[in-house]
Amino acid sequence: MLTVTDIITIIKKIIDISLVWLIFYFILKNIRNNVKLTLLFKGIAFIVVLKIISDLLGFTTLGVLLNYVVSWGPLVLIIIFQPEIRNILEQLGRNRLLGRHKILSVDEREHLVYEIVNALDYLRKNKIGALIVLEKDISLGNYIDKAKKLYADISSDLLIAIFYEGNPLHDGGVIIQGDTVVCAGAVFPTSGSTRISSRLGTRHRAALGLSEETDALCLVVSEETGRLSIAHKGELYHNLSIDDVRIMLIDELKPKQDVEFDDEIEEEDTYEDTI
Repeated sequence: MLTVTDIITIIKKIIDISLVWLIFYFILKNIRNNVKLTLLFKGIAFIVVLKIISDLLGFTTLGVLLNYVVSWGPLVLIIIFQPEIRNILEQLGRNRLLGRHKILSVDEREHLVYEIVNALDYLRKNKIGALIVLEKDISLGNYIDKAKKLYADISSDLLIAIFYEGNPLHDGGVIIQGDTVVCAGAVFPTSGSTRISSRLGTRHRAALGLSEETDALCLVVSEETGRLSIAHKGELYHNLSIDDVRIMLIDELKPKQDVEFDDEIEEEDTYEDTI
């Protein structure tokens, strides 16, 4: 028969395991949305596997080298990836779990897409450069803190006015939370990727750089050509039509439960077709 002490011990173990699981969940979630940390995680996994193989097969020289890597590697990684580690710690305190985001209704999402698309259409036709960022699950609070706060309702006229050449904020980026333009003049990290064309400017590199570190949706209008681009999850989709942008916005702004429901419908349709 269980005593009170046994019950308390079991509860402590359950809480202990749950806390460890939560820590790993948040770490893996942020690694998944960060291209640099994903590559780092793959590199660490490769070294661990190599170390296990080396120990099993008795590779002396390789084992000595890997021992040095395992001993000094964590310190080197902390120094090199200090900005990414800091961002993850900040994001843990600003996670969507705390109810920071407003959940948009269908009408609000349609209005948001309508206003953004109208603004992009005007900007591209007049070759006015722009960088519009839509925050998703990962907080952009550290960029918002350093930008000019607005907290204004979304409208195409406001976006066009911000990026008008005579506006002092036109060189930075705009960040949108929900259906609110929270700031303008935001500065983002530029990507060092060699895959991006040298003909693309700072706005495209900033959009790609932010998408490598967060899950934000970054919309770019080229000042030279008026072409539209979207950076998302470390990928840059270049030279898009206005309809392509509209479709991608609608898809990416869907709540997760709606996306899962659509996937279930597609699976059912596929199953019926096979029958």
